[in-house]
Amino acid sequence: MLRHIQIGLFCLILSASSVWGAEDFTLMSPTIKPNAVLSVDQVFNGFGCTGKNISPALKWSGEPAGTKSFAVTVYDPDAPTGSGWWHWVVYNIPAGVHELAEGAGDIHGKFLPAEAVQGRTDFGTPGFGGACPPQGDKAHRYIFTVFALKMDKLNLPADASAALIGYMLNMNKLAVASFSATYRR
Repeated sequence: MLRHIQIGLFCLILSASSVWGAEDFTLMSPTIKPNAVLSVDQVFNGFGCTGKNISPALKWSGEPAGTKSFAVTVYDPDAPTGSGWWHWVVYNIPAGVHELAEGAGDIHGKFLPAEAVQGRTDFGTPGFGGACPPQGDKAHRYIFTVFALKMDKLNLPADASAALIGYMLNMNKLAVASFSATYRR
């Protein structure tokens, strides 16, 4: 009986230490402060919006042991679609990379690591698609997330939907770190 209690305590401590380690995983941006309003730089240029459509600089650190790659997403849960809106999905970022420069989400991905793949957003194309909520709607939240993944590479079709990519990210995540910003027009 004592041995079972000791094994149980060991498993509890091991489990808790994994969770504690994940708390060190953070995402920040020198371009956007958490809970700030997005600037014209991060606003889409189209669909009635007139912005610069530039992805912000992002930096992360403190990923858990065993991280083999990263992915970054930008998601608007307030879009009036019934399923939100995916503004950016980039995956297969090598484990040694801990930042993306401002503008890395251009449609050609020329400022991304060579191995990284940009998935199709809800705008129908790869690359960063900035904020563009409906005119007069409440402020929308834009959730910037980095995933620490247990896989070196996600093998997905080139035209995979953001929902399929999101599913694979959640099935292979070790930890996530996020911050939100808002925008309305």
